[in-house]
Amino acid sequence: MSSSAPALAVESLRKDFGPVAALDGRMVRVLHGVSLRAERGAVTTILGTNGAGKSTTLGCAQGLLKPDGGSISLLGHNPFTASSDLRSRVGVMLQDGGLPPSVRPIPLLKHVAGMYRRPADVDALIARLGIDGFASTSVRRLSGGQKQRVALAAALVGRPEIVFLDEPSAGLDPQSRQVVFDLISELRDAGLAIVLTTHLMDDAQRLSDYVYIIDDGRNVAEGTVAELTAHAETESRVLEISTTAELSADDLRATAGLTLTRGSAGHYRITGVHTAEHLAAATRWLAEADVLPTALSMQPRSLEDVFLDLASTKEQSDD
Repeated sequence: MSSSAPALAVESLRKDFGPVAALDGRMVRVLHGVSLRAERGAVTTILGTNGAGKSTTLGCAQGLLKPDGGSISLLGHNPFTASSDLRSRVGVMLQDGGLPPSVRPIPLLKHVAGMYRRPADVDALIARLGIDGFASTSVRRLSGGQKQRVALAAALVGRPEIVFLDEPSAGLDPQSRQVVFDLISELRDAGLAIVLTTHLMDDAQRLSDYVYIIDDGRNVAEGTVAELTAHAETESRVLEISTTAELSADDLRATAGLTLTRGSAGHYRITGVHTAEHLAAATRWLAEADVLPTALSMQPRSLEDVFLDLASTKEQSDD
């Protein structure tokens, strides 16, 4: 297998679930031809709302679910008929479950390492992820963030060529998130293929080399973060406002047709700024309300904005 071949290639993947999922006894199709590729030395991110088909896609890609159509190549092999040799080259980190609750982290990781011919340096991995700070606590008593760090270490201890990471930064404090981000970047630079799923759009935007957005079991968008946001960037900007005043979304919409949303206390976002006149209208509205912001900045559209636009378009088409 050429090293230039993708670590994971999914083509026209289809998956049906039977009577358990459909009370009337019919088969339910949950994947309608999903396609994606994960290259070596890159972070490939799969985004989608709950129920979009992400977990089913990954279950098939990892060989946990048998597809009903299409093809999957995982490191050049069919994962559903994978040998133990292929399994040893793949790391999987689950967001929930997968860790025995009664054991402590370090014995668990050393046990997992013993299953591989050439495991990673377990002690170095433990120190890097700060696991030694809660080594005496059983898995069931760990916080969500602590479990995530143990699950990540378990996924990496076998020196995989491709690793599937499900919400790797969920529940982590900012310092731990930075450690995880740095580690992911190092793994990518070392040539690993990393398949990431997350609901945290900031993480996806920061980490991703290539992004697939799926919905209702179908591809709806794909590209680099720059590619996905470039078209939107030419169409719209986001105006970020900080102020101690209370701003009314209805007043702004009536004034300029723009949209105001409130974030954390004192922070607002105005979207729909397509032209210089839109920007002027927004600032006129602030002046008429006698509001002088403590901070005002213009931001390009983000990956989250693209994701929400796609979701909004689908809702409109369903109506």
